[in-house]
Amino acid sequence: MIEVKNLRKSFGKFFAVDGLSFEVRPGEIFGLLGPNGAGKTTTLRMIATVLKPDAGSITVNGYDVLREPEHVRRQLGVVAESNGLYDRLTALENIRYFGRLYDLSEEKITERLRELSPRLGLAEFIHKRAGQLSRGMKQKVAIAMALLHDPPVLIFDEPTVGLDVMTARQVRQFIQECRRPDKCVIFSTHIMSEVERLCDRVAIIHKGKLVAIGTLSELQQRSGQKDLEEIFVELVEGEDRAL
Repeated sequence: MIEVKNLRKSFGKFFAVDGLSFEVRPGEIFGLLGPNGAGKTTTLRMIATVLKPDAGSITVNGYDVLREPEHVRRQLGVVAESNGLYDRLTALENIRYFGRLYDLSEEKITERLRELSPRLGLAEFIHKRAGQLSRGMKQKVAIAMALLHDPPVLIFDEPTVGLDVMTARQVRQFIQECRRPDKCVIFSTHIMSEVERLCDRVAIIHKGKLVAIGTLSELQQRSGQKDLEEIFVELVEGEDRAL
């Protein structure tokens, strides 16, 4: 559902992404890991059509990000660390506004809210202004906005950063519920326990390049380590030694 081939993106003389290739399959939660500056967010922004690749190609559910960006955006639901809420609007007004941007009818928006509200616990604060909401509440609203049009491809970029334990747990449970045969999830995080709990396969990138890709058991076999944090450190440091 996502196919990335020989992707490159530079900023001046610095290559943020350098020849990256991977695919995300229907029905899976795919983890994208790497140290700070590895190129994760740059890659996700190119998938989401926010940035244009310098070279290579990306297709999302069959649509090319350069030739068909509008079609790509309709395939995507994106939840990032910055939630994009308008503080002076209520949570409900924010959600309805984004629904209209996706050309959803008022009836469809109401129908989707009935589905999403109990799963995200929106009812207790849906009529409060976004500026009055906690970080966790804002993240739940952002998830509702991203999923309102029921997209087949979901991107979660550091979705639990700064959240309290209970809210982070709810967000993880919600991501797990998104695993369906007709959808895929690409999930970026620095929290290794989240990857172990949620992800079917993992790609580790470093300095814009793919270091390793596979299931947890495959990465364990390759690195000789059992713990994902140890696997991550072993593979990244091994790549540094090889350079």
